[in-house]
Amino acid sequence: MNVLVKAGGLFLICSFLGWCLEAAAVSVRKKSFVNKGVLNGPLCPVYGITFLIVLAVTKDLQDNWFFLLLGCMVLATVAEFLTGKFLEHIYGRKWWDYSQRKCQYEGYVCLGNSLLWGILGLVGVKFLAPFFLKLLDMIPSVIRTPLVLILLAIAVLDAIETFAVALRWKKTEGMENLGGNLERISSRLGAGIFSYTKKRLLKAYPNSSYSQAPSLLGKGAAVFAEGCNFYKLAWLFLIGAFLGDLVETVFCFLTSGVLMSRSSVVYGPFSIVWGLAVVLLTGLLYRFREKEDRYLFLAGTVLGGAYEYVCSVFTEKVFGAVFWDYSGIPFNLGGRINLLYCFFWGIAALVWMKVCYPPLSRLIEKIPMKAGKALTWVLVSLMIVNMAVSAAALGRYTARTAGVAPANQIEIFLDEHFPDQRMERIYPNAVVKR
Repeated sequence: MNVLVKAGGLFLICSFLGWCLEAAAVSVRKKSFVNKGVLNGPLCPVYGITFLIVLAVTKDLQDNWFFLLLGCMVLATVAEFLTGKFLEHIYGRKWWDYSQRKCQYEGYVCLGNSLLWGILGLVGVKFLAPFFLKLLDMIPSVIRTPLVLILLAIAVLDAIETFAVALRWKKTEGMENLGGNLERISSRLGAGIFSYTKKRLLKAYPNSSYSQAPSLLGKGAAVFAEGCNFYKLAWLFLIGAFLGDLVETVFCFLTSGVLMSRSSVVYGPFSIVWGLAVVLLTGLLYRFREKEDRYLFLAGTVLGGAYEYVCSVFTEKVFGAVFWDYSGIPFNLGGRINLLYCFFWGIAALVWMKVCYPPLSRLIEKIPMKAGKALTWVLVSLMIVNMAVSAAALGRYTARTAGVAPANQIEIFLDEHFPDQRMERIYPNAVVKR
């Protein structure tokens, strides 16, 4: 509980500082105060969330300033891009646009900002985080815990109110028609909240452009899974997870002569790491697919390396086990990634976007609309159950290795159906961290 409260405190502090940074930059330029945050309160949650992720992921990099800077740059840039895309789909408009800057991508991210985020992240991890943690430790726990929880609750309510307004806002055809739609809000209080939030956001982002962002669920599409929506990505995840498992199995057999399981789940030959990688590469590089090969290779090398590093940290933190270790390979980073495999990610991104994606996309779009949607939800539901059972089995395997006896019927069931022998066959390279 204490760790979660401190994490919540760091989130609030960094979100507030991010809001101050954004508000100060715009207010100086406008010569008047502007609340630049998406929320009504003095918080920019993306700063707090990103900082917590950076702090957790870069723990092993804190003695290597260059890779710490690079890691902060990549993670913060991806966070900025995903935030921009999320806000566009929620509000139906683009909140910032770097299209006129050099080295930018879709107007959401640019090299200059990425360098700034990297420097801020490095300073935050090396200097600010220890200071903030000491500051939180100075507050008695009897005061700190309720204070953090109350402030987090207020932030959640603020977010709910803001996004509720956003959903109503998106239904309008343009900014000039927003005022007339207030009559549809049931109460004066609701109308007042809607009007205040709308005016504040329009003041904060006067140059935001109305956007016909494609529906995430493909609403209005002529064919099933047209473009790059949820249904297309769900099928690509399943296909990528299966093909990734197959490729790794064949590769290990050819290089080591051993036929071993490379699956991430207890049921079926599916590699979740590869499935998610396919989804992320497709989502982030979709508009890059017509670019020259070198751009795809470079993006795949950087994003793939960062993704593999994050996955390694995540699995160790959550499951207490390391599923791969590159310590014996030259140019590795903490045994989590190495330069050679980063190049493999670049090649994989290039081959995927140029060779594999186009025919697979056309094949998926040939599935009948109604059958495709129903089948997608069935397969996604089964995979979620598979992943949940696998996570529980791994958690119990880790605890069992540490000598922890089963405490309930669920753990007894897991011990009976997923004994050590079976788990070691499914995850032959897993190293439990005690």
